[in-house]
Amino acid sequence: MEETISLRELFAVLRKRLWLIVLITIIAATVSGVISFFVLTPVYESKTQILVNQAKNDQQLYSNQAVQTNVQLINTYNDIITSPAILDKVVKELKLDKSAQSLSGQIQVTSAQDSQVAQIVVQDTSAKRAAQIANTTASVFQKQVPKLMNVDNVKVLSKATVGESASPVKPQPLLNIAIAIVVGLMVGIGLAFLLKYLDNTLKTEQDIENILGLPVIGVVTNIKDVPKPTNVSRLDVAARVPQRGETYGS
Repeated sequence: MEETISLRELFAVLRKRLWLIVLITIIAATVSGVISFFVLTPVYESKTQILVNQAKNDQQLYSNQAVQTNVQLINTYNDIITSPAILDKVVKELKLDKSAQSLSGQIQVTSAQDSQVAQIVVQDTSAKRAAQIANTTASVFQKQVPKLMNVDNVKVLSKATVGESASPVKPQPLLNIAIAIVVGLMVGIGLAFLLKYLDNTLKTEQDIENILGLPVIGVVTNIKDVPKPTNVSRLDVAARVPQRGETYGS
């Protein structure tokens, strides 16, 4: 029985503060939508693929050991691609107004497990510039690998291109609004229970019975509309009272 009463109290609190919960949720969703659509700068993404493959002659067999060697090399190449040795030349070639360290934050090198193919993913506020950075990074890396590693085993599989209607990868307004709605609901519900916890006043007879454990035997009502006394003299009252045998209006 206590669990039922507790659940009823919880629903009563939510119902009482429903307007507050809805208001906070609407405000959170509105603010998130305004920021996503009008404040945040769109960011575009571009990708290029490179293949790590050892050069082989007629006597060399394409063995599993060679594949594993190439896969292990990719982990090393991932660090080299985002190093100043490569990115300094990319910045110089594209005449970018940023440092190699700043550019490395825009570049991510990924590869699937046991795969000889690596992806160079670039994010930038310009779709065209993102494609240029990705292609230039792959090209510069391909040229510098023989000097840095004394091997020539990198090929560019696919170049980054810019579509006619490139769409940004972030921000995602719908996702941001959905997250804001969930956060708004959580904040609104939490605030409703906090206000309930901080409110220590007795408002109804039921509150008295629940807290004190005593039955209510009487209630003092609050009379709001009390008629105001009229300022009438005794002479006026006597003049208005009919004498014996008389009637009003005679």
